[in-house]
Amino acid sequence: MLVIEAAGFRFRARLETDSAPRTVAAFRRMLPLDSKVIQARWSGESAWIPFGDLDVGVGPENANSYPAPGELLLYPGGLSETEILFPYGATCFASKMGQLAGNHFATIVEGNEQLPALGQRVLWQGAQEIRFEETSL
Repeated sequence: MLVIEAAGFRFRARLETDSAPRTVAAFRRMLPLDSKVIQARWSGESAWIPFGDLDVGVGPENANSYPAPGELLLYPGGLSETEILFPYGATCFASKMGQLAGNHFATIVEGNEQLPALGQRVLWQGAQEIRFEETSL
C-alpha cells in the first residue's frame, strides 16, 4: 500500500502492479519520495510533480490521457519532462507540446473525498509538500 501525505492530507493508494509492473518497479526505486506538488498548467484539475530529464527507465505502459480523480500517472518523459500527474478533478493530461498519455501506476483508495480540497489548496496557495512511502499495512 502506498501512503501519500500532501498539504496536510493523507491518502492511501493501491499500486497497479498487474497493469503497470515496470512503472511500479521504477516508482518503487524512487521511494521514499519527498517533493513538492504544484498546479498543472495544461491538464485541468490536476497537480503535478516535475522531475525534469530524470530517466526512470520505462516507456509507455497502461498509458492514459484522461485519468479519473485519484488515478496517478507517471510520465516517463519524451515530448515533455518526466513527471507524476496527481488528478483531483476533471483532467486531460497535456503539456505545451499537446496531449500526453502517462502510465497509470497507482489509484487512491482511501481519502478520495479530500482530493477537491487538495486541489483548491494547490491552486490557491501554491506549491505544497508531498511524500510517498510504501507500507505493508
